[in-house]
Amino acid sequence: MLKRWVRGWLESRGYVVFNTRSLVGYAQDGLFTFNSDHFRRDAAFRAAYARGVRANGRVDPGTEWRVHIALWAAGLALRVEGDFVECGVNGGLTSTAILERYGWSDPARRFWLVDTFAGPVWEQFAQAEGGRVEAAHDAMARGAYVTDVERVRANFAQWAGVEVVQGAVPEALARVQAERVAFLHLDMNCAFPERAALEHFWPKMPAGGVVLFDDYAYFGNEELARTIDEAARGLGAEVVSLPTGQGLIVR
Repeated sequence: MLKRWVRGWLESRGYVVFNTRSLVGYAQDGLFTFNSDHFRRDAAFRAAYARGVRANGRVDPGTEWRVHIALWAAGLALRVEGDFVECGVNGGLTSTAILERYGWSDPARRFWLVDTFAGPVWEQFAQAEGGRVEAAHDAMARGAYVTDVERVRANFAQWAGVEVVQGAVPEALARVQAERVAFLHLDMNCAFPERAALEHFWPKMPAGGVVLFDDYAYFGNEELARTIDEAARGLGAEVVSLPTGQGLIVR
């Protein structure tokens, strides 16, 4: 009776109450929905996500829907000519899941993985991103940033055509020797390098190429979204905002 009264009181004030431990619905990574999450039961998805978690030091961050979007976007990009690029790799969960899901073996493509493997470049954060700097410092202190590049190289050794580039964006982009880019995944949690990477690779992207931003609509990343929107307008493009916190452009 008390639980029913509390639920009714909360709902009368605009809150929605549901059990996050229920098998019905999706409630993780900032996304709460009762809509179908049937993709989580797909064998190919499960295998790809599990391989990504293994790459991530067997730490599952609970980003299944986010990875589901990335796999869909990568599948779309495989229909056009060009390499794949990820800027902001960390342990490699997303890129590993893509490689596993699609059995990466095309000798005509390379998958470029760009990261400092030393944590964020602090001076790149704008004053408007103060909250993100604090979050990044906290993540660094907790060991959330992978700094062992040899561990990352070992993880990707099973796939031919994967190139690990250690360095900061935008300087490291000159070492990405891709003439055409079909898929660009940006996950640096910082407006300056993400805009630089977008503007650098956009001229190399054919029609049908895909740009996926991991944190575009993420809570507290308003400066990143503003900066990317501005850059996209200058390129004649528009970003669609996804409830996962991601952003998407199809060229």
